[in-house]
Amino acid sequence: MGWTMRRALFLDRDGVVNVDGHYIHKPEEFHFIEGIFELCRVAMDRGYLLIIVTNQSGIARGMYTEEDFLQLNDWMCSQFYEQGILINKVYFCPYHPEKGIGRYKRDSYDRKPNPGMLIKAEDEFGLDLSNSIIVGDKESDMEAGRRAGVGKLLLFAGAYPYRETEDVVVIRSLQAGIDHL
Repeated sequence: MGWTMRRALFLDRDGVVNVDGHYIHKPEEFHFIEGIFELCRVAMDRGYLLIIVTNQSGIARGMYTEEDFLQLNDWMCSQFYEQGILINKVYFCPYHPEKGIGRYKRDSYDRKPNPGMLIKAEDEFGLDLSNSIIVGDKESDMEAGRRAGVGKLLLFAGAYPYRETEDVVVIRSLQAGIDHL
């Protein structure tokens, strides 16, 4: 039996999975963005692994702990699971090169726009990044995807006035992202 490379739908968390608030770290602050469950369900049905890649500078800044993040992460993944959706993995970067405190103040290959989290997922899951997709709400998400060689870059613009570029498709709703799977 031959080895088949798998593909992933990479999702930024704050601004794609949930409404981007101010350093969200509690379930009561977490509000899912309309269409995220439908997008993930269709992606799963089409054979994509679901992987979240998120910078978490709130940890670096001392606003909440890694344990707070991990507890929220478990809660978030359970909400997906209740919708019949498996999040295969959540990668996070708790570092910030300028605003970090103590051991969290450092440059990291994992911090987007660097591709570290995507490369880790490629290695861990045997992914074909050229047939994978990233959905993010910032240029740093698109740049991380570019640097990792992700095949399709979807910028969830919501109300922001982003313009499409040669390699980035702007979507105004997560429902519209389904058309690009």
